[in-house]
Amino acid sequence: MNTMTAAEKTILARFIDLTTAYHRGGYRSVVEREYCFHNDEEIATIAAPIAADKQQVAENPGPAYDSISRIADDVRACQACSLCRTRKNAVPGEGVLDPQVMVIGEGPGADEDASGRPFVGRAGQLLDRMLDSIGLSRERNCFIANVVKCRPPDNRDPRPEETAACASFIARQIQLLKPRFILSAGRVSAQTLLNTGESLGRLRGKFFDYPAGDAVIPLIVSYHPSALLRNEDYKRPAWEDLKLLRSRLAGTNQ
Repeated sequence: MNTMTAAEKTILARFIDLTTAYHRGGYRSVVEREYCFHNDEEIATIAAPIAADKQQVAENPGPAYDSISRIADDVRACQACSLCRTRKNAVPGEGVLDPQVMVIGEGPGADEDASGRPFVGRAGQLLDRMLDSIGLSRERNCFIANVVKCRPPDNRDPRPEETAACASFIARQIQLLKPRFILSAGRVSAQTLLNTGESLGRLRGKFFDYPAGDAVIPLIVSYHPSALLRNEDYKRPAWEDLKLLRSRLAGTNQ
């Protein structure tokens, strides 16, 4: 059997991302909003693979995704995009395997790249305090991850091909963990998970339905902790988001 090249793996990952997004919003929405193509020829070219069997992709991920630890191994070995050449460590995620809440951020920063762990720098310390304020922690009842598993250089926003290369990882983590709620931290995370170009201001403060296999998971959007470190004006609305999540958690069996 021929070994897939890095380019082929990127194309496959992008296809999986597109099929998932298509299931939520239709092919033109996928292409125009998520990938920013603007003419019919480009739309037709990139949307053509969507005609394949999306359900088979979702239900038959293969043996590489049979456990969270196996996903972590595959994340660390991944070379599907150029970020593998600049990373020190890939950052699969960490936490409990039956989480009340899965926190999903944008991507690793310098501290996370150095340690291989998510949210361990100043923003991560703030996140831990925020979670603790509503009875949550990565040691007891949360799993913490990012939509992109390797640090983009200079902490720039991930590019579409980079989020596409990681799309299968975060999707399978969500499906295996089956968190009761998802807390999407920051614009890039929210736009990626919800397949939308809406601003963070329009997305935060309410719940969305995130389809994950046979489950539908309530997802709430809030500010990334790093944004709170840059602008104190965001702290009040971020606290309101946390209180909203806390009120919904109180209505679940814990």
